[in-house]
Amino acid sequence: MKLVMAIIKPFKLDEVRDALTGIGVHGLTVTEVKGYGRQKGHTEIYRGAEYAVSFLPKLKIEVAVVASAVDSVIEAIASAAKTGQIGDGKIFVYAIDQAVRIRTGETDNDAL
Repeated sequence: MKLVMAIIKPFKLDEVRDALTGIGVHGLTVTEVKGYGRQKGHTEIYRGAEYAVSFLPKLKIEVAVVASAVDSVIEAIASAAKTGQIGDGKIFVYAIDQAVRIRTGETDNDAL
């Protein structure tokens, strides 16, 4: 089992969700986060004053899948979230040692 975590631009959420649903992934967790990468934020002008925005709003999507589905999940997220502009995000994959569905007690792949 693997946990695929993606950091994406907020306006791409619906496209990513639709892409994941299209390949049979029906459960995901979305968290609003702030951060920066190589873009290091940007400057904005508000009421005539310029100020730096160091942390940009992003969304973190987490999807637990069987190991055989990881490549298709990565491809779906990457293609749906891509704008071609700086700050499109990143995808990380973690190993999951154990999973338990609390309601039924199912474990591992059955719990996903």
